[in-house]
Amino acid sequence: MNASNMRALVYTKVNEIELQERPYPDLVDGEVILKIDAVGICGSDMHAYHGHDPRRGPGLVLGHEFAGTIAESRAPYLPPGRRVTGNPLITCGYCDYCVQGRNNLCSNRTMVGMTRPGAFAQYMSIPASSIVEIPQDMPATHAAMTEPAATALHAINLSARAMTRPLPECHVLVIGGGAIGLLAALLLRSYGCTRIVMAETNALRRTSAQTHAHCEAYDPLERGPQENHFDWVIDAVGAKRTRDAAFVAIKPGGVIMHIGLQDKASEIDMRKLTLAEITLLGTYTYTTADMRATVAALYSGAFGDLSWVEERPMAQGAMAFMDLDKGRTASSKVVLLPQV
Repeated sequence: MNASNMRALVYTKVNEIELQERPYPDLVDGEVILKIDAVGICGSDMHAYHGHDPRRGPGLVLGHEFAGTIAESRAPYLPPGRRVTGNPLITCGYCDYCVQGRNNLCSNRTMVGMTRPGAFAQYMSIPASSIVEIPQDMPATHAAMTEPAATALHAINLSARAMTRPLPECHVLVIGGGAIGLLAALLLRSYGCTRIVMAETNALRRTSAQTHAHCEAYDPLERGPQENHFDWVIDAVGAKRTRDAAFVAIKPGGVIMHIGLQDKASEIDMRKLTLAEITLLGTYTYTTADMRATVAALYSGAFGDLSWVEERPMAQGAMAFMDLDKGRTASSKVVLLPQV
C-alpha cells in the first residue's frame, strides 16, 4: 500500500467531529497496518466528544472498537490479508500484572484512540501483540463488537466468582441499556439467567432490550427499583444516582458490579455495605484472554444475532455522534464503515 492520505474522523473541538484527510500511517517493526472494515462508537468516545476526557484532546482520531484486514505487516505470523480485531490496550508484557495474565491492569499501558490515532479511519497502525484473530468468515460488524462485549464478559465472570449461588438462580438488575448493559443482559441469558430486569431512561432502548434480551425494562425516572430485591446489580452507567439505586436494590449478601464511569467519586451507603454484607466490585475493560473468549462467544451466537447494531458509512460519522448524543437512535451501538 503506497497511499499517501486517507480519510479519518477527527475530534476537532467539543461536540464536533469532522471528516478530514490524514496521512497514511507509518509501518514500523513489530506492528501491522489495518484496513479498518468496521469501528464502533463507544461511550468513552462520546465522553471525549463532550470534552470530558482530558486524555483525549482535539486533533485526535478516536475509535477503539474495530475489525479490519491486515494491509501491511512487519510481524511474524500475521500476513497481509488476514482479518482480525484487536485489544486497544497496548501493554508492556513485563510488569507484574501482565505476567499474571491481568494485562488490563498493565502499569505501563497506552491505548489506541487515546495515546495514538484510533480506528475512525480507513487505516490504522497497531502493535502485533494487540492483534486478536477472528474466524475469517465472521462479519466485520460482529467482530467490531468484541471490545464492548469483552467488557461485559469480563465483568460478569468477575462477578460470578463472588456469587454464593449459581448464576441461573440469580435475580439480576442491569442499570443502563447502552451497549455494555445490553450485551451484559444478552450474555446473562446465554449463561442461563432468566430473571433479568433493566433500568433505562430512553424509551427506544427499553424496547430494544425487551425485544432482543427478553428482559423486563422500566424507566428509572418514573420509579425506583424494588428495595432489597436483587441478588446481583450491574451498574453500567456509573452515576451517583445509579450507585444509589444499586444499593437500594441489592439484597443482603448480594453483589454489585460497577462498570460505568459517568461520574467521579460519590458517597455510597457504607452502612448497608457493612451490615448487609454486600460485595461491591469494580472492573476495568478485559484481558486479551477475555477478548479471545468473546470472539468465540460472538461467533457462536452467545450474544444473539446482533440485529440491533446499526451500521452507517464513516462519512455519516458526525451525524451518528449527534444522534447518539440526542438519543435519536434506538440502537445502543452505531458501527461506522470506513471503506464505504
